[in-house]
Amino acid sequence: MAHLLGAEALHLEYPTRVVFDSVTVGVEEGDRIGIVGRNGDGKSSLLAMLGGLIEPQAGRVTRRGGVRFGMLSQSDDLDPAATVGYAIVGDRPEHEWAGDAQVRDVIGGLVSDVPWDAVIGSLSGGQRRRVALAVLLIGEWDVIALDEPTNHLDVEGITWLAEHVKNRWAKNSGALLVITHDRWFLDEVCTETWEVHDGIVEPFEGGYAAYVLQRVERDRMAAATEAKRQNLMRKELAWLRRGAPARTSKPKFRIEVANQLIEDVPPVRNPIELQRLAVARLGKDVIDLEDASVRYGDRAVLRDVTWRIAPGERTGILGANGSGKSTLLGLIAGTVQAATGRVKRGRTVRLGTLDQQFSQLADISGDRVREVLGRTKTTFTIDGKDLTPAQLLERLGFAREHLSSRVGELSGGQKRRLQLLLLLLSEPNLIALDEPTNDVDSDMLAAMEDLLDSWPGTLIVVSHDRYLLERVTDQQYAILDGRLRHLPGGVDEYLRLRAADHAGAPPPAAARAAEPAGTVSARRSGAEERSARKELVATERRLARLAERIDTLHQQLAGHEQSDYTGLAQLTDELRGVEAEQGALEERWFELSELLD
Repeated sequence: MAHLLGAEALHLEYPTRVVFDSVTVGVEEGDRIGIVGRNGDGKSSLLAMLGGLIEPQAGRVTRRGGVRFGMLSQSDDLDPAATVGYAIVGDRPEHEWAGDAQVRDVIGGLVSDVPWDAVIGSLSGGQRRRVALAVLLIGEWDVIALDEPTNHLDVEGITWLAEHVKNRWAKNSGALLVITHDRWFLDEVCTETWEVHDGIVEPFEGGYAAYVLQRVERDRMAAATEAKRQNLMRKELAWLRRGAPARTSKPKFRIEVANQLIEDVPPVRNPIELQRLAVARLGKDVIDLEDASVRYGDRAVLRDVTWRIAPGERTGILGANGSGKSTLLGLIAGTVQAATGRVKRGRTVRLGTLDQQFSQLADISGDRVREVLGRTKTTFTIDGKDLTPAQLLERLGFAREHLSSRVGELSGGQKRRLQLLLLLLSEPNLIALDEPTNDVDSDMLAAMEDLLDSWPGTLIVVSHDRYLLERVTDQQYAILDGRLRHLPGGVDEYLRLRAADHAGAPPPAAARAAEPAGTVSARRSGAEERSARKELVATERRLARLAERIDTLHQQLAGHEQSDYTGLAQLTDELRGVEAEQGALEERWFELSELLD
């Protein structure tokens, strides 16, 4: 593949530390690279050096002649006095940009709900971020670099962005560099992962799932100091294989290798035991919403919501921005009052909330972290082991040297760690998390999920991070047109419902202007989809039976008389035949899964 962009022997340091030392990387045509690592380890600095925004102290960045490089950083240079329309399409005539399919796609996917004539300076932070992303994506680029592009995007927006970057260039052309903590996006889009850690950039083949597998293999051979990290990632891999098999359809590794690595790892959660403990702590009554409605002025935000929250329930809440998710959490917490209907709370409920504004830390911003921990309970039990608050904070990836820092001086990710720790130490039996993935990296997310796996209580999570929702919750609900709807099909069902809703609704003004006459969307027929789904179910059943047969054959081979060469040969031949059939069915399962995505 043709070379597009490269960096040789990059060295970058600040007065307090060396960020990179002799880093060499290359980007070629067709590369789709996800960049992961802990907050503060240099991901954004690496992207800024490749984009020419930061000059390294040593080394050089090279580009092939004529390569067009576009970048979305974490801040924008939009003119606050310009309108949204002018920022995106400039002074191009309407008939010109409206006839451009890429411009129409970007407008519809990112800013269809943003007033076309609104002034940039009047927009919210999230709207402004989406406009900046739209400005970038309507341009023609050979390389696009995105720094946290999924921030301020809801599930639909993230899904649209994934499809856009997958289809933006022809196969084996163009290149994408993306920093994101959204692990679903990494898995969906990226074919290579760069991990930034300890002053180096370590490449891995595949998206997040493949990265997890390879990192487990690396850590298994590492020194004993890596043991904690290794066990955590093995648990993550176990969930990837057992809980969401579609995630392993893209990485280029053999399924049996992954199964061998996780064969001694128990399931991430024991739902029966957790529910038993939850009932013991909560009783049978948690919170009941009965025909509850909330209005702000003339606008009905929630309508006739009925929901009986059960002890041990682990529920994710989906919804577009402004649909009423935080209002629903407010009803549960008692900070929002229902205009009509009833909210009944169990007498034993102790609610703990984690909000987006770090409000729990406001009163202790001047205290040192060690002082805050000194006022908490002495131990916390996780997986049968008693941990001190400092040990628990270390498990969440908090460095010991930061224990002397004042709370108000911590970074966003460090505040989120401390906020979660204090929440757990307050011993609630009902936890409500409102966008808990903000400001945290993938390692912190995995550690947080690990703690929540063994937490015996009721969990309500509002998030646009579909990986997190699928990982820590057992069911999902959505707020659609002010009503709460159960989603047996999870996030995919929510996206189908939203797509159907959009298809039946008139397009917004900007989209109407951008849509030329005669535009027809090509869709797979309902009959084809039903046929594929039916075959997928049959394939899954057949794979389950083959797995049982393979286990039986392995047991027979282990217990067979070793001198019976004929019998051993027959069992071995049968095993090979069954494994071959299993491999072919797995390939077909992957094809069907891709077809139905």
